[in-house]
Amino acid sequence: MKKVLILGAGMVVKPMVDYLLKNGFYVTIASRTKSKAENILNNRKNGESKQWTVDDEATLDTLVRDHDLTVSFLPYAYHAMAAKMCIRHKKNMVTTSYVQPEMVELDQPAKDAGIVILNEIGVDPGIDHMSAKKIIDQVHQQNGKIEEFYSITGALAAPEVADNPLKYKFSWSPKGVVKAGNNTARYLRDGKEVNIPSKDLFKHTFLVPFPNIGELEVYANRDSINYINIYDTPEAKTMFRGTFRYKGWCETIDVMKQLNLISEEPIDLKGKSYAEMIARLIDADDASNIRQKTARYLGVKEDAHALDALEWLGLFSDEPIGREKDSPFEVTSDLMLEKMKLGDDERDMVAMQHTFLVSYPHKASEVIKSSMLVYGSPDTDTSVARTVAIPAAIAVRLILEGKINLKGVYRPVIPEIYEPVLDELENNGISLQEEFGLPETDNIELPKY
Repeated sequence: MKKVLILGAGMVVKPMVDYLLKNGFYVTIASRTKSKAENILNNRKNGESKQWTVDDEATLDTLVRDHDLTVSFLPYAYHAMAAKMCIRHKKNMVTTSYVQPEMVELDQPAKDAGIVILNEIGVDPGIDHMSAKKIIDQVHQQNGKIEEFYSITGALAAPEVADNPLKYKFSWSPKGVVKAGNNTARYLRDGKEVNIPSKDLFKHTFLVPFPNIGELEVYANRDSINYINIYDTPEAKTMFRGTFRYKGWCETIDVMKQLNLISEEPIDLKGKSYAEMIARLIDADDASNIRQKTARYLGVKEDAHALDALEWLGLFSDEPIGREKDSPFEVTSDLMLEKMKLGDDERDMVAMQHTFLVSYPHKASEVIKSSMLVYGSPDTDTSVARTVAIPAAIAVRLILEGKINLKGVYRPVIPEIYEPVLDELENNGISLQEEFGLPETDNIELPKY
């Protein structure tokens, strides 16, 4: 029986464990919080938990040595450490995280050790890579060119439970979601590079219709231009990757940024209420009529939707914060988590859509769309957990069964990986609906700023 070591016991681990145990693998979960691992395993046969922390490299060395493959769900800063252990013991490795420069440097050592280190095999990154590259390769085989490419993904509350002013509920790392609001973005539009500074990220938004959901708002996601090389599309004149949100989120986060509410710089909060923190951030004399003063500071109407959201969160209240020194980010994100956590009886969803404008030498251009909508279930797992963990679990199975025989550091952008993983995902209820031959009027038009 092949043995799989999973590092970490976070919110997305359970579907992987379920899949691997069901398919006859032995699973060890090593986690700082052993009780989390035990809850995931739930006394099932062929599973065990280990107490472990990232500073205990000696134990990690032994664990890696004694298992056939290691999966790292650790924070990305620790992947290279785990990868070096895997290289030392000639054991394969899988992560769902973005490839970092430290991991790129391990490509040749991994090849020399005869192992594969497969990264970015979750949902975004992961399913997005595989489903996009499948179509890109098909187009290239027909001598077609990818003129424009748009890839947009969002982890959201299902429509029936998106019932707060921000139209959002957390089904995964809440602080990560909020912190992403501080990112910059870069993409290619009509052959020209577009750079969006962090302060303007949520001002550059547009709407896209999504099947069976309606219009969703989109903002740019980090560095899109790098994907021209990753997807081998040097011909692309437009390359854009974005994030889906319901309307209400972007306006509110933009206001939060203007108010420095997601700043990570600690400030003195001793004896202060939430309204008094806002007063300090906008240099108001006091916290009286704080909503009116905030509207004046922002230059918006007092009945602005974003101010409704801040008031609903409690940021205009006289309630004491109860902290001596902390960052506005910690205060704000904790409030959001308290009021916006996905309920036990509620479901989330992951929406993904690729849009391609394709040209051919001997026939008319076409628009191709590929869309995925996956709902979670209150009775089983969130859609985020399923779409992150199941692709990775399938990759683990394929590697251990000898059906992926690559050596080195990889993303899932080659047929040997994406074809069998996409096929097995479909068997597990995760698939994309593809539409070919659409008119150019169905293409996305990025707004000019």
